[in-house]
Amino acid sequence: MLRIAYLTLPLVCAVIAGSVLSPVHANHLLISEEEAKLPPPKGAVAADRRGITRGPKIEVVGDKEQSHSPVHLQLKFESFGGARIDPQSLKVTYLRTPNVDLTERVKSFAGASGLDIPDAELPPGDHMIRVDIKDSDGRTGSTSFVLKISP
Repeated sequence: MLRIAYLTLPLVCAVIAGSVLSPVHANHLLISEEEAKLPPPKGAVAADRRGITRGPKIEVVGDKEQSHSPVHLQLKFESFGGARIDPQSLKVTYLRTPNVDLTERVKSFAGASGLDIPDAELPPGDHMIRVDIKDSDGRTGSTSFVLKISP
């Protein structure tokens, strides 16, 4: 009996340490508290593209108004004229002074069909984000939106 206890003790300790040290479901930090404290941009920064364009379309999926963090941030990319979305061209910017490049934080969640972050962590407040993407023909699509996060 004592031999079994000595053999299983390291295994039990490893399981306990693993469950304490690595959370089962960790949220993905999109914007930090320090970045949210930066001053907002001056002037109009919204990318409003009216008229007919063959560039990619970026659509925010779901509700972006008055959410609690973490949020499910989902964007849908659509290309036109036989072109394909180039996921490597994705650029995501938090519009502050100075701007904060979020691209590296979201790259692993991006693909040709869109961006899907199931658990994006943001501090309370209004966060203006700009997304740019290109298609295989080099045409650019852009959109800006505000995520309103309640305390």
